[in-house]
Amino acid sequence: MNTVSNQTQKLVGTAVLIAVIIVLQTAFGSIQLGPFTITLTMVPIIIGAVLYGPLTGALLGAVFGIVVVIQVITGAAGAGSTMMLTMNAPATVILCILKGLAAGLVAGAVASGLGKKHLFAGIIAAAVVAPICNTGIFTAGLVTVFAPLAQQWAEGAGASSVWGYILAGIIGVNFVIELIVDVVMAPIILRIIQAVRASK
Repeated sequence: MNTVSNQTQKLVGTAVLIAVIIVLQTAFGSIQLGPFTITLTMVPIIIGAVLYGPLTGALLGAVFGIVVVIQVITGAAGAGSTMMLTMNAPATVILCILKGLAAGLVAGAVASGLGKKHLFAGIIAAAVVAPICNTGIFTAGLVTVFAPLAQQWAEGAGASSVWGYILAGIIGVNFVIELIVDVVMAPIILRIIQAVRASK
């Protein structure tokens, strides 16, 4: 009976987090900076990954990616995303879903390993690796599949090189802000997870 109850709580908790991701991402989940967006939606993904494990983290990340794809198709994700979609639609869709899925999966795996000994350390680690995966995979796609577009953006911004543009823009702004938000939210995430576990 206890196992059934735990599974029910997991299903309900996952459903709630999916709803939070959809609302957060569509309402005010991203901040537009030039052609890129900084997402604030990693927080519920991290909560789910820590609470329920890597597979749930991957599911939540994939949901986030699907919502982003819808925003890209409708033009709500900004001009940069529209340009990527126009250049290579399949790669854009795969990239959006893959980076979210990987962020949730890796965050869950890291949290599962460290969280057994020290929950807060696991949460901090998850909060660090999630934006690393999200930004890292996007960057890898940008410098390979979308290299001509990245070059165009770099020239438009007056950057000396594509990597200079990426380091100053994507990594220097996008990644750093996402990382700070996730780590600052870690104590709040800890309290949420402790409250959920105490209710079991």
